[in-house]
Amino acid sequence: MDLATLIGVLAAWALIIATIAMGSGALVFINVPSLIIVLGGTIAVVMMRFTLGQFIGSFKIAMKAFLHKAEAPEDLITVVVDLAGIARKEGLLALEGQEINNPVLAKGISMLVDGHEPAIVRKALTTEMSETVSRHRIGVFLFKAMGDAGPAMGMIGTLVGLVQMLSNMSDPKSIGPAMAVALLTTLYGAMLANMFALPVSDKLALRSAEEQMNKVIIIESVLGIQDGQNPKVLEELLRNFLPKSKRESGEAAEVAEA
Repeated sequence: MDLATLIGVLAAWALIIATIAMGSGALVFINVPSLIIVLGGTIAVVMMRFTLGQFIGSFKIAMKAFLHKAEAPEDLITVVVDLAGIARKEGLLALEGQEINNPVLAKGISMLVDGHEPAIVRKALTTEMSETVSRHRIGVFLFKAMGDAGPAMGMIGTLVGLVQMLSNMSDPKSIGPAMAVALLTTLYGAMLANMFALPVSDKLALRSAEEQMNKVIIIESVLGIQDGQNPKVLEELLRNFLPKSKRESGEAAEVAEA
């Protein structure tokens, strides 16, 4: 589970709810017509921009922002170097019985064991990476669209409330509820965008970048193993994908181990 996302969501909503509770009362912030306009309207508008399958699938992808944390690339490199050592000593067929948790890496190693050409292996793994990035991109766009639509629907609700209020100025009792709809729709729209949709969109973009980098490492690793590269040379090449701080810490660990 990604603690940063979970803590951020809980803290943001807790602060708002606590502030409301310390005021005159929480019930004044609950308005069913405003919720219908903002939530229902936002969902309807977003569904118009995407297919039903993309809409439903994006919420499944969004769960990665809360529950899934990409495998650390340095851990992936460690696994790859071990596999490269086995392949160099015992041959590619020795990799068949190795336990590999990463499904993409397992697929690549399986293709090596089956004797596929390097061009075929690269194409298969690159296609897999492209499809994953494409799915994530749709999720990013969908939640960004939701972040754009939420405040817009809030503004529409505000205009609806103002029209209702101005059309019934003769009835003082109708002014309060109409003003509540006008103000609360703006609040709901801002909260939906800035406390849910846009943060999820940004986190999905981050997760997509992490997975893309891991898949690039896997592609280069599998091809390096197939080419019979020295494990130490392969590790040095793969560590170039890491940030400088992690690259240096890994090198320091190797020196200490030696």
